[in-house]
Amino acid sequence: MASDNCLTGTCHSAVLSVKRPHAPAKDGDCLSCHKQDTPQHPTTGGKGFSLVARGEKLCAPCHEPPGTGSVVHSPVKNGDCISCHQPHGADGRYLLNNSEDLRGLCFDCHDKAPFNRKFIHGPVATGACATCHNPHRTTGKELLPRPVNEGCLACHQDLAIAIKDSPFSHPPVIVSTCTSCHDPHSSSNQALLMKKMPELCFECHKTLQSRLAKITNPHKPIVQQGSCGKCHAPHTAKAKRLMPMDEKDLCLSCHGTYTLGVPPLNNIRKELEGKKFLHGPIKTGRCTGCHDPHGSGNFRLLTGPYPETLYAPYKEGIYDFCLKCHNKSLLRFSESTIYTNFRNGKRNLHYVHVANSRKGRTCRICHAPHASDGEKLIQKDGLRFGEWNIPINFKITATGGSCAPGCHQSFAYDRDKPVVYGEYTGAAKPVSR
Repeated sequence: MASDNCLTGTCHSAVLSVKRPHAPAKDGDCLSCHKQDTPQHPTTGGKGFSLVARGEKLCAPCHEPPGTGSVVHSPVKNGDCISCHQPHGADGRYLLNNSEDLRGLCFDCHDKAPFNRKFIHGPVATGACATCHNPHRTTGKELLPRPVNEGCLACHQDLAIAIKDSPFSHPPVIVSTCTSCHDPHSSSNQALLMKKMPELCFECHKTLQSRLAKITNPHKPIVQQGSCGKCHAPHTAKAKRLMPMDEKDLCLSCHGTYTLGVPPLNNIRKELEGKKFLHGPIKTGRCTGCHDPHGSGNFRLLTGPYPETLYAPYKEGIYDFCLKCHNKSLLRFSESTIYTNFRNGKRNLHYVHVANSRKGRTCRICHAPHASDGEKLIQKDGLRFGEWNIPINFKITATGGSCAPGCHQSFAYDRDKPVVYGEYTGAAKPVSR
């Protein structure tokens, strides 16, 4: 056998020192690949043997063509099998020096930088490149043997189940590819995101980007680490707008645990707990009925203008937030029989309180914005005023009511039979008719 001379002597004995020698080498069949060109071997100043064929033609007699498809790995296209495979043998499978970690081999051609950023995809980190890519040829781009999402979900099976079972899915998950948002190799951002949030989200949500660029009060999660992902699920969700839970529960996951903001907000969950009367949007579970979840140019992320101070005499526009639901003429006329039931005869008592040019009272002095045990959301426990809770002492009747708050003495009102006072200011004692 040729190997008696080739492999047992001092010249080529190292060929069999690997864990997995190539079959011809193991069998000593050197002449299946090599042919002797000169009678004398070794020869001085030249080689006595050459290959029986070049490129893929050398391997073709034993090996079937590697895969099918129009997308071909460059070494295969060039017939350069031995740029990846060791012709005599190797320690790893497939005549590779290390078939478990292909980074050393792949980085001989591919730039290392895109694969070596702070956050690295698991297969890349372990050098399992062939988990995602076919090393020879395939029908898919980037040598992927199947569509991108199908390949990703083959490993991320928890997500595959969620997509199947969840009523709401992010459009890129369904109509685009995972690589629209994630870098499949490595990234400078957590979760292998192409960009940090919200910049990544703005790639599609252009209108939101434009609006947020103009606002003065962004919702804090947007500018904190995690950003959009703190309120929206990136892949699938059980609630609309990709929220991981119902809107009110989501908001209360932060606003029901501790105080936030300057001046600080109350613990809203505690504020709602056990209350008999809920503000309309809260009753339907819609915090966004009043607050913009992304940001606003208004106090407390409100969706319209409302005074930040406790006292603010009515002027056109400054109460538009409340008046987008409540009658737009509620505060415009001193007398009315149609715009409000809070009146003494025709005297509009909303106007009296809010349009007072010296000390117009904002809605929240009397009304709780979220919930109350008092009808009409009247603050039954009163409004916190420094170190004192201003009592309201409101009572309601079929045609009117009365109140005795900390800011003035007891006054009654009646829509059908107006109470007559000594003066029309609300500051004098009531007198009999």
